Amino acid sequence: MARNKAASKKREPNRLLQAYRLGKEHDKWLGLILLGCFVVAGGAVGALGWFFIHPIAGVVLGVMVGLVVAMYVFGRRVERAGYARLEGRTGAAASALGILRRGWQVQTAVAVTKNQDLVHRVVGRPGVILVGEGNPHRVRNLLVAEKKKHARVVGQTPIYDIVVADEGENTVPVTRLVKHIQKLPRTIQPADVTDLLQRLKALDAVRPPLPMPKGPMPTSPRQARSQNRQSLRGR
Repeated sequence: MARNKAASKKREPNRLLQAYRLGKEHDKWLGLILLGCFVVAGGAVGALGWFFIHPIAGVVLGVMVGLVVAMYVFGRRVERAGYARLEGRTGAAASALGILRRGWQVQTAVAVTKNQDLVHRVVGRPGVILVGEGNPHRVRNLLVAEKKKHARVVGQTPIYDIVVADEGENTVPVTRLVKHIQKLPRTIQPADVTDLLQRLKALDAVRPPLPMPKGPMPTSPRQARSQNRQSLRGR
């Protein structure tokens, strides 16, 4: 147990360093921006605490606020850098959907064409969200077909269709995909989501098998996301 905790502590700095390197690739001023955020935010709050509370309290508050602001900016810029690496690549939408966590059920590539047009499915309280990526004109037809198939098994549950593209009418860029989904209205209850997933299993059971990826099959969502990231790096 102690050995596992020590190993996890060693991995954390590596993750932070990898994230910084990723951000640095797309934002050469990242270090200076973070330092500026720390100094400005920490200095302002620290000065107020120094004069109105106590010098020591001002220093502590300044350091804490500076770190919080710097880490927030760091996270946002690294996220943008990650999206920048994904834009224009097959599977970019699938990787973005991996950010969705509790309350969302994501299944990637429920429909695939020989032209690498993909439809992913997200199930949550808004209902069923079908996300298409690929050529916008072709993927719209694929979405229409998938929407009809899903409508046969989900009844009155709302079905949304989203085309992921950098530009074009009625499209959503991959950088805004997750936020767009999270803003959809909650129209069904959590218990209904469970029932909905059971219905969709019947639909998936009659689908032809998809080509299997090379390498070992993931045994958990975390491994699946890891393999997806590795495949993107290798392209």
